Amino acid sequence: MKNTVMDLVSFLLDKLFLLAHFKLFSVTVEGNKAAASYDVSCFQRGDLLEVPRTLFVHFGIYLGEDRVAHMMPDILPVLSDDTSLSQKVVTNKRLILGVLTKAASVRVDTVEDFAYGGSILTNHMDQSFKNQPLPNEEVARRAEKLVGATPYSLLWNNCEHFVTYCRYGTPVSFQTDKFCEIVKMVIRDQRSVLASVLLGLMSILCLGLGPSTSLPSILIPFSLWMAS
Repeated sequence: MKNTVMDLVSFLLDKLFLLAHFKLFSVTVEGNKAAASYDVSCFQRGDLLEVPRTLFVHFGIYLGEDRVAHMMPDILPVLSDDTSLSQKVVTNKRLILGVLTKAASVRVDTVEDFAYGGSILTNHMDQSFKNQPLPNEEVARRAEKLVGATPYSLLWNNCEHFVTYCRYGTPVSFQTDKFCEIVKMVIRDQRSVLASVLLGLMSILCLGLGPSTSLPSILIPFSLWMAS
């Protein structure tokens, strides 16, 4: 029974996080791609790149020679072994289906395709992360070793977990932590219980039920999260 409740709450948080990520993301990305040129000479192999979006930040590791490794939800590698197809820029439909099926890949794209018209911050997370960055060459090699298909979760295994593991040795997502803190505050507020239930039901109706998955062993169990 306990595991069932944990799976249900985890599922609801996944759906809420999906709504927060993609309500405005589809408008931003599927519109006209902003014309932008990027000076890759200012990037060093192993740099952590951030691209702020409307409601979230996308992350990648610079590999040198105008190449960025980044994790993207994508349904296509599950459906086809044709690498020529999967190497094309991930469309919003492929991305959302990848989120719903918990499928992704760590892929290598050009800086332009990675940023998709957005501005790029370099090693901005170094200011707030408690661990010191690993040597740049080790960061890049870690990213290269992870290139390929991988499980995906908006909450427990996303692009931020990927880059923090590569650069700092620990998979962490500050975006997930902030989102979970907001949800916890709402749940703890007795006056917001009904609103929480209604919001959860709305997310289920909008997005449909998805397969439940157990939490990765490398992350804090959800039971500890609820008890904190």
